[in-house]
Amino acid sequence: MKYFFLFISTFLFAQQAKTVDFTSVSAQLSLNATEKSVAGTVNYSFEILKAIDTLKIDAQNMQFSKVELNQKEVQYLNSGKQLLIIHPFQKGKNTLTFNYNATPKQALYFVGSPNSEDMQIWTQGQGKYTSNWFPSFDDVNEKLIFNLEIAFDSNYQVVANGVLKQKKDQNNATVWSYQMEKPMSSYLLMLAIGKFKKQTQFSKSKVPLDLYIENKDISRFEPTYRHSKRIFNFLEKEIGIKYPWQIYKQAPVRDFLYAGMENTSATLFATRYVVDSIGFTDRNYTNVEAHELAHQWFGNLITAASGKHHWLQEGFATYYALLAEKAIYGEDYFYSKMYESIQQIKYASRTDTIPVLNEKASSLSYYQKGAWALFVLHQEIGDKKFRRIIKNYLKKYAFKTVTTQDFFTEIKKLSNFNTDYFSKEWLESTTINTQKVNALLVKNKITKIMLELDKIKSKPLSEKEGFFKLILMSDAHYSAKEMVIDQLRNETFEAKKNFLELALESNNPQVRQAVAYSLPKIPEEFRMDYESLLSDDSYQTQEIALLYLWRNFPKQRLDYLEKSKKWMGFNDYNLRTLWLSLALNTPEFSTDKQVLIDELISYTSDKFEATTRQNALEKLIGFKIINDIVLVNLVKATTHHMWQFSKFGRDTIRILLKNQIYRDSFIRILSSLNEKEQFQLNRLLNEII
Repeated sequence: MKYFFLFISTFLFAQQAKTVDFTSVSAQLSLNATEKSVAGTVNYSFEILKAIDTLKIDAQNMQFSKVELNQKEVQYLNSGKQLLIIHPFQKGKNTLTFNYNATPKQALYFVGSPNSEDMQIWTQGQGKYTSNWFPSFDDVNEKLIFNLEIAFDSNYQVVANGVLKQKKDQNNATVWSYQMEKPMSSYLLMLAIGKFKKQTQFSKSKVPLDLYIENKDISRFEPTYRHSKRIFNFLEKEIGIKYPWQIYKQAPVRDFLYAGMENTSATLFATRYVVDSIGFTDRNYTNVEAHELAHQWFGNLITAASGKHHWLQEGFATYYALLAEKAIYGEDYFYSKMYESIQQIKYASRTDTIPVLNEKASSLSYYQKGAWALFVLHQEIGDKKFRRIIKNYLKKYAFKTVTTQDFFTEIKKLSNFNTDYFSKEWLESTTINTQKVNALLVKNKITKIMLELDKIKSKPLSEKEGFFKLILMSDAHYSAKEMVIDQLRNETFEAKKNFLELALESNNPQVRQAVAYSLPKIPEEFRMDYESLLSDDSYQTQEIALLYLWRNFPKQRLDYLEKSKKWMGFNDYNLRTLWLSLALNTPEFSTDKQVLIDELISYTSDKFEATTRQNALEKLIGFKIINDIVLVNLVKATTHHMWQFSKFGRDTIRILLKNQIYRDSFIRILSSLNEKEQFQLNRLLNEII
């Protein structure tokens, strides 16, 4: 009976948004870090628009109890994917209350040891994953007001959507009550728990900007959030519509799946963007921060009705983030980024046959080509009309879902712009109108130079050396100078020496870094010049310079190791793990090598983030410093929630299994692994023939 019911009701479920209007939900939640579970009481308010016999709420692998409709027990089914309420619903307002508990396999992540200083809990619902931890709606068209009350250990901070209305102690815990005023899609629901410190700033429009950082990273607060207030003020003015929510929060979380996520009123971002002033040169949060903030309008205030129209979120967020960076870093920076992205798009178009207006389009299409489409539109329509169109578009569809045609309708109201041709050229085709693109790029002096450099890239050095010198000696943006260095890669050292010296004399960190990467083989006569890179305020430059110098000049290795012995680098310890691996492979370096081995191996444990663990594992395996602890921690990587790290673990094990000695070692450690780890290793052992 149950399965027959599910079969005949599938079509009805897809139509639910037309028959039921969910208006709000309040929930009281508690989380168990030891069991990695969530439990709570949920109360939905909704209105029946047309008589139906079944109501559905998406709920992945959850258990339910005390299910009540209008305070009376009601019949329900739990399919494992949905909570189904069986009732002859008539038009009118209703409430649905129930208890639930779940141990999510995704979307709610527990990082670090329970009750420890480094423990964090955070969510990632992008797409339709929130229903793994909270009974909600996978359909983005179902928008409602969320209010969460979360009970947790008082030693931790709890962050969720909306305004913190109350914070009270209760049964050895603290209850945090967060409320929203406006509706949103379920995938934008969030919570984050950790040992955070908070600083609050205020925008020009008096919106509170709550900026969180882990206790251990207080010294990195300023460079991490250096442009936060400026970005907020810029976007609010540029977009022309007041920020649509009551408050804006940002918090870094460890082992996050992406660069950032624009949950309504609260962005979570990866800790790799928590940097000091030196790290800011290579890995700052500016673009990610601007991108996620732009989503508060494009994605959260208005939401693409389906994947086909995803560019209305990602293309807009990418473009407005670039406009924010333009205000901070200048027009040359903006145009150089537009140049770089169109080159990527052109290259991808050789094999990518899926256009922007397709739910299977690539991220490059949604983000970069979507941004380019808006850039073209902005330039052709003009700034004044473009701003009015965006403003009207956001006002008309606020708190609703939109399609590309909705956007085009607003364009047509103020302009004779040919949206059909525009759509075919930019959204429905994978070819690029190079002539039109170049006509826009040559308006800027730096991209005009970059286009010229691209034209002459195949010419002999003798025909372009004068042009190269002019660029390197000028005040041109570093992106053009980087192109010059790149075109010199295959030239003999004698031919390019003078150019490299000019590049180093520029004292620009990006140009000097380009030189560092361009010389894996360093001639003795250039050693002292190259050594100057070790003193650059760039952890990335220091890393590549230390590695290349160590490889090229064995007699100077002790000097290099002495100079860099206290380096740590980014928060993934890139410089420290490199130093340890180089020291271990320098026989004349006199110290207790076992101490160094133990330290390097310690960075592979689950006490550290995935990026740190991978850094250490790569170096240990690359230098063949492999013991059972290394192998165990490599297997542990295969069970990590970050797919990039788990893939690294699997791929590396496959390579090691080709060696019978390592194969025997993996078999030997099997019994020391937990069930999940044993499963992954056995699968890899069995696939190798």
